[in-house]
Amino acid sequence: MAGFKTLDDLNVAGKRVLVRCDLNVPMKDGKVTDTTRIDRSAETIAELARKGARVVILTHFGRPKGKRVAEMSVRPLLDPLSKALGGKPVAWGDDCVGPEAEQAVAALKDGDVALLENLRFHAEEEKNDPDFCKRLAALGDIYVNDAFSTAHRAHASTEGIARLLPAAAGRLMQAELDALAKALETPTRPVAALVGGAKVSTKLELLGNLVGRVDRLIIGGGMANTFLFAMGKDVGKSLCEKDMADTARDILEKAKASGCTVVLPVDAVVAAEFKEGAENSVVSVDEVPADRMILDAGPASAKEIAAGLAECKTLVWNGPLGAFEISPFDAATNDVARAAAKLTEEGKLLTVAGGGDTVAALAHAGVDEKFTYISTAGGAFLEWLEGKDLPGVAALKS
Repeated sequence: MAGFKTLDDLNVAGKRVLVRCDLNVPMKDGKVTDTTRIDRSAETIAELARKGARVVILTHFGRPKGKRVAEMSVRPLLDPLSKALGGKPVAWGDDCVGPEAEQAVAALKDGDVALLENLRFHAEEEKNDPDFCKRLAALGDIYVNDAFSTAHRAHASTEGIARLLPAAAGRLMQAELDALAKALETPTRPVAALVGGAKVSTKLELLGNLVGRVDRLIIGGGMANTFLFAMGKDVGKSLCEKDMADTARDILEKAKASGCTVVLPVDAVVAAEFKEGAENSVVSVDEVPADRMILDAGPASAKEIAAGLAECKTLVWNGPLGAFEISPFDAATNDVARAAAKLTEEGKLLTVAGGGDTVAALAHAGVDEKFTYISTAGGAFLEWLEGKDLPGVAALKS
C-alpha cells in the first residue's frame, strides 16, 4: 500500500476516529433489506474499537438534497450495525455537525462507537464546503476512509476532511485498493478484461483505457453488437448504436496498435422478443436473421472465452455477456463466470470484478464468493477502470 497509511500505521487508543463508511444500503419500510455494506464496514469499526479508539461513523443515505428528510435518516442502521459488531451498542448522534454531534462524540469512552446522522442533510457536504469540512474535522483527531465506493466524489467527508486530519485507509478501502492494484497497476500477465453492457457510448473511456493496458479485451452484451455492425455484420433488430461504428473501429485500431487482442462473439443466441423463455436459436454472427435480436453470446463464444481465460493470469470483469436477468439468455455469462471461478479456485487466475450489473450477474451465476475480489462500488470502480484519479483516494496520498 505505497503512498498512504492504513490502520497499521495509527495509534488510535483514546483518540476520536472519524470513519467514513458507505452505509447507503437498501431499505424498505424503515428496515434494512441487505446488510452487505454494513457487514463489510464492520471489520474496520471493530478493529478501531478493540484498539481503544472512540469511533465516530460518518455516512450518507439517499439523495435528500441538503434537507432533513425523515425517511432518509440513518437511525435504522443502529440495530444492524450493532449486530454486525457482535452485539456491541452503537450510540446515536442526531446530526453530523453542531451540538447534537458534539454531545454524542463527547459522551464516548475508549472503545465506544457512535453513528452520526446523514451527511447529506447538509448541502455543504456535496459542495465540499471548507467551513463544513472544518466542522466535521473538529469532531475527531484522526480520519479513516473506508468508503471506496464514494471515493470518486470530492465531497467534504470523502476529500475535504482528509486534508485537515491525519488520514488513513480503512480495511475495506485497503482491500479494494490492493485488489485493484493487482488487477491493473501491477498485474501478473497476460491480463484479460471482460466488458459487457448495453452501450459503447457509456463505456468509451473505459474501453479506450483498457486497450492500452490489457492483453485480451473481451466485449459482450449490447456493446458487442455495435462492434459487429462496425465490422460489416448484419445484427438484425439487436440493440446497436450504429452512430458509434466509427468509434468502435477506432477502438479496434487502437487495440491492434497496442498488441491487445479483441474478442467478440462468434455465435449468438437470437430471439424475436425480449422475454423469459422466448423461443430462440443459436446462429453464427454472420447469419443473424433480419427479424431477430441478439440477446446473448452463443455457446461457441462462451467456450472460446473460457479457453482464452485459461491462458491468462489476471481478469478484470465489468458487465454481463447477455441479458442475464432472463433465462435462457444468461447462459454465456453463467458459463464464463463459472469457468473464471474454477480457474480462481485452482490458483491459476486472479479475478477482480465490479460495477452495477456485474455483482448481480456473478451472484446469479453462483460465483460471487469464488472470485478473488468483487467490488460493490459502482461509479468509483468504473472511474478507476477508466484510469481516472479518484479524489477520495488521492486525498489519502497527500
